Amino acid sequence: MQKITMQDLEQIHCLSQVACSPDGSSVAFVVTRASLDKNTYLSNLWLWENGSCRKLTSGDKESDFVWLDDEHLLFAGDRKHDHKPQPGQSVTVYNRINIHGGEAEEYFVLPMKARSLYPVSEDEFLFIGTYDHYGIDLTGLEGEEKKQAIERIEEEKDYEVFDELPFWSNGKGVINKLRNRLYLFDRTTGECKLLSPEYMNVNTFDYDKASDRVLYGGHDYQWMDDQKDDLYVLSLHTGKQVALQLEHKYGVDAANFVDGKILLAMSTGERYGTNENPTYFLADPDTGAITELCDLDPSLRSSVSSDCRHGGGRTRKTIGEHWYYTGTRGYDSMIVRLSLDGKETVVTPSVHGSIDCFDWANGAFYYVAMRDNGLQELYCCTENGEETKLTHFNDEYLSTHSVVPVKYLSFTDSDGVQIDGWVMEPVDYDPTKQYPGILNVHGGPKAVYGTPFFHEMQYWANEGYFVFFCNPRGGDGRGNEFADIRGKRYGVIDYNDLMEFTDTVLAKYPQIDPQHIGMAGGSYGGFMANWIVGHTNRFAAVASQRSISNFISKCLTTDIGYYHNLSAVQSDPWNSPAEMWERSPLKYADKCKTPTLFIQSDEDYRCWMTDALQMFTALRMHGVPTRLCLFHGENHELSRSGKPKHRIRRLREITEWFNQYLKGETPCR
Repeated sequence: MQKITMQDLEQIHCLSQVACSPDGSSVAFVVTRASLDKNTYLSNLWLWENGSCRKLTSGDKESDFVWLDDEHLLFAGDRKHDHKPQPGQSVTVYNRINIHGGEAEEYFVLPMKARSLYPVSEDEFLFIGTYDHYGIDLTGLEGEEKKQAIERIEEEKDYEVFDELPFWSNGKGVINKLRNRLYLFDRTTGECKLLSPEYMNVNTFDYDKASDRVLYGGHDYQWMDDQKDDLYVLSLHTGKQVALQLEHKYGVDAANFVDGKILLAMSTGERYGTNENPTYFLADPDTGAITELCDLDPSLRSSVSSDCRHGGGRTRKTIGEHWYYTGTRGYDSMIVRLSLDGKETVVTPSVHGSIDCFDWANGAFYYVAMRDNGLQELYCCTENGEETKLTHFNDEYLSTHSVVPVKYLSFTDSDGVQIDGWVMEPVDYDPTKQYPGILNVHGGPKAVYGTPFFHEMQYWANEGYFVFFCNPRGGDGRGNEFADIRGKRYGVIDYNDLMEFTDTVLAKYPQIDPQHIGMAGGSYGGFMANWIVGHTNRFAAVASQRSISNFISKCLTTDIGYYHNLSAVQSDPWNSPAEMWERSPLKYADKCKTPTLFIQSDEDYRCWMTDALQMFTALRMHGVPTRLCLFHGENHELSRSGKPKHRIRRLREITEWFNQYLKGETPCR
């Protein structure tokens, strides 16, 4: 067996964007691999049909696609580089390819950055387009006037104007006065007709062919985004529009047409804050009136963690009289059916792992999933039927490398709550020897660990470490009460769960040297890393990534808004600054003795670098061994979708830090 290495990222295949042809005879999907040579990701379209799969494109940049009809796909990309946009402008080229053979051909060009293309007819397409309210439009300009406008555009590149919230977004950069708007494109005339309000940032839309109506919604604001949604039903070709009666008090997680009605999953956040699970409602598309359907406390997404995914895909779909979605139950995610009588049923097999995206055709679900300690593949099943694995992209890698089993280890905490956890023994584990260990803490906090393949943890186990991880309170999959750690519980009950889990693991495995255990975590896990070093000296070294240290500064810089942080810690800088400071790891930095490594990206607008820099500086002030590695051009997703070489450097930084303090090795820097 080959050892798992940092460079193995290049050998792992990631699947996404599964979509069935209209007649259900073919299934298209995207396969992505990391390229260390090019320091990027290579994505191509693949097709599964007649029991086998084949590669459809080879441009290495194809990921955004849609079925045009049973034989053709449309995908985005300027393959011939024929459409160099004017300064300050963008274009999106869509190409058509016949799945039975032939070269792709340009089909049409949209005069803006576009996504979520949806064919309404052969010549009409709905799409989301990005519009800059502060942009300079060159349309119709000629000669000196155009030259001066281009000069202004070049000049403006040196400045950023913030006059609203949010002003930036992780992975997108500065978004001040940028809006995602809903358009209808007519291929015969080239017209892009704006359908949504001028300042609405559209985050969802659905089309009902039977009634020729489009349901769309998002945040409609000009200077402050308060995270409450508006939804409209628009008759596409008559222009008649009905506003749903949301009274601007709900955050909408999902909205779809179902059997002549509209199904809504939404919440006010009044009971459990911004992480509250949604309640289901039904809306009348003719009047906009809404009624509550049921409150089942659902987890409306797959929140099972892994660092071996790339790309997204469909996670909700209306099929006949039912609505299907991916949801997390415990530490697994699956496809769930919701009926209009308010009853939920899990329809995919009870298999550990995660379902990441899906589609449906001719009575069968086709989905990308990660099964027990495995990587992504394409699977299918009928409702409540057995699961069939359709692809084998990662089989060879998994069978030739020393993949460490993930062993379940649960315990009941001191408050009587059962906590799910796992342990990975080191490769070639010898029970007569002692080993160092690493506690890993997930982000969120509303996420979960489970059994899918996790590259960084497999690598550490291959390097001779015990690796252990659990789902403390605050996580997903077990309802609102379990997830609620707001206010004075934040950093207390979750911290206690993690420490008690560590005690449980050490009792189970006396082979772990308690003097040589480390801790790593990112985002919320980075908060916990910073919290831990100020509350215990039991860890020999800690790696804090994309972290939170000071809620007073964090709440005023994060792209997800001050309201999320105020909700989490139930305090604010003016009315209850002492309580906000009490919840901030920075307060306890003077108690820290633990060597701490910080990993941070300079374009991480979720947990901006001020927090890492403050904590780093505070530890240096108090004589604690510390190091900070700042990654330029990366964001909050560094460990999952950052540039391949950057991901390897990140993992090397953490591993060498642990090797130095847990194994006594000299780092190679």
